Amino acid sequence: MADLAVYGGLFLAALAAATLLPTQSEAALVGLLLTENYSVALLVTVASLGNVMGSVINWLLGRGIERFRERSWFPASPAMLDRASHWYHRYGRWTLLASWVPVIGDPLTVVAGVLREPLWSFLLLVTAAKLGRYLVLTAITLNWM
Repeated sequence: MADLAVYGGLFLAALAAATLLPTQSEAALVGLLLTENYSVALLVTVASLGNVMGSVINWLLGRGIERFRERSWFPASPAMLDRASHWYHRYGRWTLLASWVPVIGDPLTVVAGVLREPLWSFLLLVTAAKLGRYLVLTAITLNWM
């Protein structure tokens, strides 16, 4: 039961980190890797799934954002969304490979929804980016041990 709580907590941390909420999941993953008590493959899989699902939430927000974009409670500023939209228009769907990058990655996933990026290509590119980031982080962590 404790393992389920650990993996569930990692999933939630990764999900929240991929939304527009100002959180991070890397420290949770590294901490769990350093304990050597959990499956490395399962940790990377759970973190990746949570992070991708958080990006899907952003994509869904983007699908309906236009009516809420200017509201004061909305978590992304219009300038932030405009900057991400400019990138997306300039480089296209391939910008989703930068969805793992702090500050710009989350707004890019919202813009993908606004610009009606098909879900299949969104999932393919975002999964590659998020999984790649966690694999690199895992390799670095395990090689330092």
